[in-house]
Amino acid sequence: MWVTLYIIFLIGTGIYYFLTWNYKHWEKRGIPAPEPEILVGNVSGSATMKQHVVYDYQNVYDQFKGQYSFCGFFNLREPQYMILDPSLARDVLINKFKNFHDNTFSEMTDTKKDRILSKNPFFLKGEEWKQRRTEISPALTSSRIKAMYPVIEDVCDRMKQYILRENKHAIETREMTAKFTTDVVSSCIFAVDAGSFAGENAPIREMGRKIMGFSPKLMIYFIAVQFVPTLRKFLKMAFVPAGVENFFVNLMKDAIELRKKSKIDRADYLHFLLELQQKKNLSELDMVSHAITFFVDGFETSSIVLQFILYELAKDKVVQQKLRKEIRETLSKNGEITYDIAAEMPYLEQVVSEALRLHPPAYFLSKLCTETCEVNLTDTVKRTIEKGHTVIIPVYAFQRDPRYHDDADKFIPERFAPENGGTKIHKDKGTFMPFGDGPRICLGMRFAQTQLKAAVISIVRDFEVTVDPRTPQDLIYNPKEFLLYVLGGIWLQYKEIKA
Repeated sequence: MWVTLYIIFLIGTGIYYFLTWNYKHWEKRGIPAPEPEILVGNVSGSATMKQHVVYDYQNVYDQFKGQYSFCGFFNLREPQYMILDPSLARDVLINKFKNFHDNTFSEMTDTKKDRILSKNPFFLKGEEWKQRRTEISPALTSSRIKAMYPVIEDVCDRMKQYILRENKHAIETREMTAKFTTDVVSSCIFAVDAGSFAGENAPIREMGRKIMGFSPKLMIYFIAVQFVPTLRKFLKMAFVPAGVENFFVNLMKDAIELRKKSKIDRADYLHFLLELQQKKNLSELDMVSHAITFFVDGFETSSIVLQFILYELAKDKVVQQKLRKEIRETLSKNGEITYDIAAEMPYLEQVVSEALRLHPPAYFLSKLCTETCEVNLTDTVKRTIEKGHTVIIPVYAFQRDPRYHDDADKFIPERFAPENGGTKIHKDKGTFMPFGDGPRICLGMRFAQTQLKAAVISIVRDFEVTVDPRTPQDLIYNPKEFLLYVLGGIWLQYKEIKA
């Protein structure tokens, strides 16, 4: 019996030591950090699925903001840095880019297991990232997006018809906006109508869910690599299931074949890929990878932002009426709203920017320190950020910090008015970066903003939007989702305005 108890004691001691042996990590380095809890570190809420990780990051940020330019914390057992000063965040993303060149997620992908996402610029490292981004950047210039604008307008019309069919009931806006962005990117990439508004089980929409879905298997993987960080070096997994990969490969083959047979000259993303294929001798898999890069950038995150724009407008009648006035006056003056005109509508720009501030799609940035560097901890003290460590930039916290934004939790588009400096003054300070910043700023940023504006123009012009009682009074982000989705959903009512 004593032997058994002794063995149990040794095992228990060993487990406790394994779980806590590195908890002096930050103290040894003279870097401030909150006291970690066993197993969960400083992310107990998200680790136990009681709250979204954005709130855990906010708690760490609130403890040390204003005192230090960065701090340490534990993501489960993994020691990570958190940037607390927006100016240092910009330094990390721009001036010290060579020291923080890669995204942390780049360590988790494998070219054999994940043949599509492993070629996405977001996951690539070093020169390979630069080469891939250089290939794809010309597809997202203003002139090419302008050429795709009629396609976006066509999907806007389909969304309006969907609203009219459903207008006797409140609409769960997350699903509606996801249908919209799915149809837009499918039309631009594959030159096909995804049919999201025609039925509940459109294949491309279903496959889109699976690309961005946070499956239990994926969740277990993320927990494992943060519990034992060295696992990242040799334990990889496929983010895109084989069935989804095959679906998009076949879809791309069909799209190419149809385009070549029809000889349609349409300046969309597929046209760009066919030109790139000839120049670079791309394989079908390379083309699918480029297509999925566009799909991911233009689909899920844009649909999230669009639902929040509509929600904030529904809550604030004054802002909604002011925006509708701008839209209708612009129409009256020009007869139509083209890509160029939409880009120059000042209040629309302010509304979109304010929604991006309150609900940033990239609510944090996770950078990998690729070269050790020394930075200021305070005005008089320097500390080292070590190579191989993850650095978290809490975008959500910066953009809701009352030190940088008056009435930070309120929807006030006027804060971005030209006379107040627009978005530039906040971007330059690092207090507004919903798409990131620096050389690795989001590739799809311009396209995302274009489809957001087109959708908002289309809806606000013809519908009065109100909040349905089913929508929670205080929005809480779903802890079981990686992106910022609301528990209970956002339910809105759309009443057609008779001209």
